[in-house]
Amino acid sequence: MKVGEELEPLEIAVTRTLIVAGAVASRDYQDVHHDAELAQQKGSPDIFMNILTTNGLVGRYVTDHFGPSAVLHRVAIRLGVPNYPGDTMVLSGAVTALGDDGRAEVTVVGSNGLGRHVTGKVTVSVPEGAA
Repeated sequence: MKVGEELEPLEIAVTRTLIVAGAVASRDYQDVHHDAELAQQKGSPDIFMNILTTNGLVGRYVTDHFGPSAVLHRVAIRLGVPNYPGDTMVLSGAVTALGDDGRAEVTVVGSNGLGRHVTGKVTVSVPEGAA
């Protein structure tokens, strides 16, 4: 790991199945994450991804880059525009800081057709000797 190291971009198809499955898996039963008609009644054009699904995808993005031994110590994200079905979110990131404790700070951005869906910082380490 070194400062400036860029993670390869990851394209994620934002499907209805991904949105609903992520909401159910995280026990988020808010209707705006699974019922298009009720989401529209509340002013949204469609269902949209919940923050816990986004958080999981950001974590996956970082661990995919650093490997199965990577340990996430902190994931801090902020949502922007919604992720609606039929769009694609592209995650990109870079190592922005290294700590004396062997941890790296990775800045992550996820964008879709509307703009930035998520921005955040992930603190990660890879145990010595891990491949």
